[in-house]
Amino acid sequence: MSETREISGSERSLIAVYPGSFDPLTNGHLDLISRGARLVDHLIVSILSNTQKQPLFTVEERIRMLQEVTAHISNVEIDSFDGLLVDYAARRGANAILRGIRAISDYESELQMALLNRRMRPETETIFLMAREEYSFISSRMIKEIITLAGDVSSFVPQTVAQRLREKFPRTS
Repeated sequence: MSETREISGSERSLIAVYPGSFDPLTNGHLDLISRGARLVDHLIVSILSNTQKQPLFTVEERIRMLQEVTAHISNVEIDSFDGLLVDYAARRGANAILRGIRAISDYESELQMALLNRRMRPETETIFLMAREEYSFISSRMIKEIITLAGDVSSFVPQTVAQRLREKFPRTS
């Protein structure tokens, strides 16, 4: 007969990194953050500082927005990084990477990244969360397109993000 032993929280904790550009932050991102935070002991939402892209918001602006909308979630921390995700995860003591999947096309690219990450750092697991149906069509790219064409994005992003987008792209008559 085998004996099972419970692992106490002080012996082991699950720390996950949820990386992304969050430019802009969407309700889909926020849903994944709140659901992911329920699965792990500590969730680090970290903005990739990508010099190849022209962002709408600076990293500092995105950090502030994320802090505002996640202030009520006690086990969420907001940070930023550059370089390889697995190296960042190692520096932060994370043993998991949280990724969202909206469609099959997301799964294919995310699977490739997860396998590469596993090869580079086998002790880091990838956790995939399916997007809720009501968020499965929302992407930062689509939000950018709508707002630059003077469309209303208020039902796709948190209120604070919608306000900042309106300030950045005032409607012209």
